[in-house]
Amino acid sequence: MAIETDVLILGGGTGGYVAAIRAAQQGMDVTLVEKDKLGGTCLHRGCIPTKALLRSAEVMDTLKEADTFGLELSGDVTINYKKIKERQQAIVDQLHQGVQGLVKKNKIRLIEGKGAVLGPSIFSPVSGAVAVTYNEEGKEEDIFVPKKLIIATGSSPHSLAHLPLDETHILSSDGMLTLEDLPKTIAIIGGGVIGVEWASLLNSLGVEVTIYEALDRLVANESQRISKELKKQLNKRGIKIELKQIVEGATVQDNGVDLNIKGQNNPVTVDKVMVAIGRKPNVEGLGLQNTSVKYSAKGIHVNEHYQTTEGHIYAIGDCIDTLQLAHVAMKEGELAVDHIIHDSSDTLNYVNVPRCIYTSPEVASVGYTKETLPKGKNVTTGTFSFASNGKALIHGGGDGFVEVIKDKDTEDLLGVSIIGPHATDLISEVSTAIYLDATPLELGEAIHPHPTLSEAIQEAALDTENMAIHK
Repeated sequence: MAIETDVLILGGGTGGYVAAIRAAQQGMDVTLVEKDKLGGTCLHRGCIPTKALLRSAEVMDTLKEADTFGLELSGDVTINYKKIKERQQAIVDQLHQGVQGLVKKNKIRLIEGKGAVLGPSIFSPVSGAVAVTYNEEGKEEDIFVPKKLIIATGSSPHSLAHLPLDETHILSSDGMLTLEDLPKTIAIIGGGVIGVEWASLLNSLGVEVTIYEALDRLVANESQRISKELKKQLNKRGIKIELKQIVEGATVQDNGVDLNIKGQNNPVTVDKVMVAIGRKPNVEGLGLQNTSVKYSAKGIHVNEHYQTTEGHIYAIGDCIDTLQLAHVAMKEGELAVDHIIHDSSDTLNYVNVPRCIYTSPEVASVGYTKETLPKGKNVTTGTFSFASNGKALIHGGGDGFVEVIKDKDTEDLLGVSIIGPHATDLISEVSTAIYLDATPLELGEAIHPHPTLSEAIQEAALDTENMAIHK
């Protein structure tokens, strides 16, 4: 049966369901097709569950330092990983119910099944009809014919041919979330965002962690100064970090996994191995070969308004070659719908998208770093250490700093990097300042309450003018 709809969204992750809600708010008849669970990777296998684990790890760190706050705990603190996982799942379930409620409230037709895009056929003279195979056993396939199609199929963990995932001994980030017990030792292959976040939380929960990174520094998309400070802090916590090291293979043994490291004669044995080398766009098996939509291993090709090479078909989120961040997918979904409705929309400046790493200490940045500045920029830098911030010291987190980059010629705020307590929350102030075209001086002259962590941003901004008070 052919069912007509104004817009069909293929994928119910953060980008997909936000696009669906925005379209429904504008009075469109919306069909949302999801083969698994609403919320996608972010809600069920990424952002939310890992941050719930990180919160438990943060509490554990605080308990370890209780004595420094004048609190004497009697006996050892015991880690009950089963309860940690139960709390994590309860949070996921609550948010999942919330998303389901939003979809229902906005009268969005939710289809639980797998969709495949069709080329021109008896159902439609142009590509974009979608054949849906329902999850419900025995239910016959339907054909949906949308006026506009948005592809939001997300991404999956990358793997390596010489480190085949079995999700028991050699695991992806998905497999890590299925572990019922914590290993005693683990090797994490990859020092990017996913790798360092897992290293941080596992270390806090008592796991002996070693990171193997092929590059010469961690989190290569951040500034070199941030990378250096993060390595220093993770090392201080007991996390081993092996830079410029390549893992050439792994052999599963009865007592764990033997890793072969390039240039080393003897293998390294660990209980578990996590492969954290990024994520790949989900573009295969969607039926795109039936259309003239262009795509590659990097994702579906789109223009600045998220239109594919077939203008009535859009793509957003991790399945296109932009920043693989949930908040980016959400914004792309909103902008794609705006373009569908108005035939115009704002364009997203990806440089000014905030980037967050939920390690301990946290890392966050927005705008340019010194390494990514366009050539010819005449800049000055302001910095401020959390060691001089009263609120940071009160909370026991004086490590880290704020760095602000200013364009000397235009006075523009070009970028801010933060490593320290609650950096991922603090970055929103700077993101808003850049959006509103505020200068570092304006950011610094705005009154900040005392004592707060945000005063570190104020001082670093004033430092670009040599006006910092407490430096």
